[in-house]
Amino acid sequence: MPPQLQRHLLLLPFFLATLLYCQPISTVASLDPTFSPSNGTDYIRSGCGATLYPEICYASLSRYASAVQNSPRRLARVAIGVSLSRARRMATYVSNLSRQSDFGADNRAAAALHDCFSNLGDAVDEIHGSLKQMRQVGAAGPSTESFQFQMSNVQTWMSAALTDEETCTDGFEDVADGAVKTEVCNRAADVKKLTSNALALVNSYAATGTP
Repeated sequence: MPPQLQRHLLLLPFFLATLLYCQPISTVASLDPTFSPSNGTDYIRSGCGATLYPEICYASLSRYASAVQNSPRRLARVAIGVSLSRARRMATYVSNLSRQSDFGADNRAAAALHDCFSNLGDAVDEIHGSLKQMRQVGAAGPSTESFQFQMSNVQTWMSAALTDEETCTDGFEDVADGAVKTEVCNRAADVKKLTSNALALVNSYAATGTP
């Protein structure tokens, strides 16, 4: 087994152990006594209009209306958390697939899976870094300069994660069509859409200019 793949496999328990910690929680107590879930879902649908995949955005985030309420910061943060959860699940799937599948003499398929897993591991790290930074936004006070610096970090990491997810399937271009290739590419496409949506919501929040 290549050393790089061994390194990422060792990281999987950490990814899984922190999954619940990093997932957004929909049962957050309402901060606004006049808030209603329908208002939250309307806000999410409106916010998702700024994304490339608005229907996927709404379907993945509407359940978190009570946590989001009418806050662009919370909407962006929840979207990052959902993206992180899906990227981790994808990394686990590719890891399991690489260990269970018999590729025989098809070294290209095995190499493509290895590279995909490596890229997904990097994407998970970058999205996790974005989520950590989002938790700190506004902690230093209402400084416009601090806000812009923090959001720039979030945007940079999310953009890098999206690039890594796109690179995940590049190696499959030279792999013969088959069930494994189709399934991996389809799942990777779904992950990319969630990350793309999260980045769009981050950009929308950054454009507000206020923590």
